[in-house]
Amino acid sequence: MDRAAYDAYVAAFNARDYDTVCDFYAEPINMNFFGVALRSRADMKAFYGFLHAHAMETVRVLNFASSSSLTAVDAIVRVEATRDMTPEALAQQGLTQFHPMRAGDVIEMRQFIFYTIRDGRIANVECAMAPA
Repeated sequence: MDRAAYDAYVAAFNARDYDTVCDFYAEPINMNFFGVALRSRADMKAFYGFLHAHAMETVRVLNFASSSSLTAVDAIVRVEATRDMTPEALAQQGLTQFHPMRAGDVIEMRQFIFYTIRDGRIANVECAMAPA
């Protein structure tokens, strides 16, 4: 995935255009991060639909590298709660590993995101977070 394609992917993500985001993925989707496993368009839409109903999330790329088989991104992921994300709401979604947030809370995380590319599509996603 070259930088122009990745920028289009991030623009779709930041715009909450989940159908376009999913079009970048090989089927079945294989995204794993922080205890979350997304395996389908429905999984992706359900997870991000819940998260983005409670928070504005944006990705800002700091560093980018790619080859025919791997895209690596160093990014700041900013999550700003627009409404309370309670422990109960997180538990109902099976997301007890996530921190509750109150409306107005902001978390910025430096993440290293690795995309395995197969036939021009994202075949696997793995993330690591830099220490605070």
